[in-house]
Amino acid sequence: MARWDKESVLKAVEDRKVKFIRLWFTDVLGSLKSFAITAEELEGALEDGMGFDGSSIEGYARIEESDMVAMPDPGTFQVLPWRPTENDAVARMFCDVLEPDGSPYCGDPRHALKRNLKKAADMGYSFYVGPELEFFYFRDSNGTERLDAGGYFDLTPLDIASDLRRDTVLTLEKMDIPVEYSHHEVAPSQHEIDLRYQQALRMADAAMTYRLTVKEVALQHGVYATFMPKPLFGENGSGMHTHQSLFKGEKNAFFAPGDEFHLSPDGKAYIAGLLTHAREICSLVAQWVNSYKRLVPGYEAPVYVSWARRNRSALVRVPMYKPGNEKATRAEFRCPDPACNPYLAFAVMLAAGLKGIEEGYELADPVEEDIFEMTPEQRAQRGIESLPGDLAEAIAETERSELVREALGDHIFEKFIANKKIEWDAYRTHVSRYELDRYLPVL
Repeated sequence: MARWDKESVLKAVEDRKVKFIRLWFTDVLGSLKSFAITAEELEGALEDGMGFDGSSIEGYARIEESDMVAMPDPGTFQVLPWRPTENDAVARMFCDVLEPDGSPYCGDPRHALKRNLKKAADMGYSFYVGPELEFFYFRDSNGTERLDAGGYFDLTPLDIASDLRRDTVLTLEKMDIPVEYSHHEVAPSQHEIDLRYQQALRMADAAMTYRLTVKEVALQHGVYATFMPKPLFGENGSGMHTHQSLFKGEKNAFFAPGDEFHLSPDGKAYIAGLLTHAREICSLVAQWVNSYKRLVPGYEAPVYVSWARRNRSALVRVPMYKPGNEKATRAEFRCPDPACNPYLAFAVMLAAGLKGIEEGYELADPVEEDIFEMTPEQRAQRGIESLPGDLAEAIAETERSELVREALGDHIFEKFIANKKIEWDAYRTHVSRYELDRYLPVL
């Protein structure tokens, strides 16, 4: 993979005849924001950043303190393959958002992740993640007309989605985003492309790029791609199972050769941290009203706080160890969905795991039985909690969490919760089609 610095970026812009550079950053909710500069402005932007008005960005500054600076990260430079690639090509760089005095802006989600990565580094760790982002293809954005009736791993002849997935993978690879798998998922018209694990900041940038790339390629084919967690009633929703591990140098800190589960004390404590704080961080990894239509029993979505090796009804799965593959030892956190803000999601997952290591949390025994088949009494006897049942419950859990406040910082913490309360209130007071169909004829 190319690793860019200021000089190589300037040379690439000249050599590739790049005319416009899009500066990307995200708001608190994870929506991608962008403005473009010309190649002539690039050298100054790399030195001093580019000023912009942050007062209209969700979760950013108030209008009386709205001046912000977008500082491009040259390591994220890429030419956009879906734009012209000769004469007037368009490139992008992710930005760190700064205060006018050059200090990091406390409302920047990328900075929140960086702070947590620094904490991990101070403890001797680097944090690697590999998300599995699922999505649906529909005919357009006005409805849910499906492109196929396929199921898990199905090869569907004459299916436009096979070409869509192929073109998406090729486009991602042109942008130095390596892909491990692509396949049809369980629900009709549902698909998955898995990104190869890498350091968490680069992966958060890659996940933002991935979501846009999937949508851009779909648009080129005349269809619509969505990362909405649960667009189809009665079918599986879209998740973002997030594989994660800590490394010390080249050594996987989760691996222990003599342990029954091949997990080190650090690995066990990290997983115990994820489980202990799962309810608190749920609103960050499943942040929409619709997210909790996915997190219900019966659709492979985990709702019970437990861990296992083979059991996919558990919240955390530790894939079975393969001899000689120590670096693959990892925890798979299964409740996130692909519509979350990856910077904040990775930040709170890491914070929960590190808290487990710092405090020496004990990991309970794995639960290999199908938890969906257990009665409430059996789950209570095993000490198995449930994730929040809706966004309101999730936000209430987060609002009480000192861990999340510390991980995000006061500014993002308060802005995020305020936004989610507004969303819940709008949903709670909305009169839905279901209510009209059910109640109007009889009441």
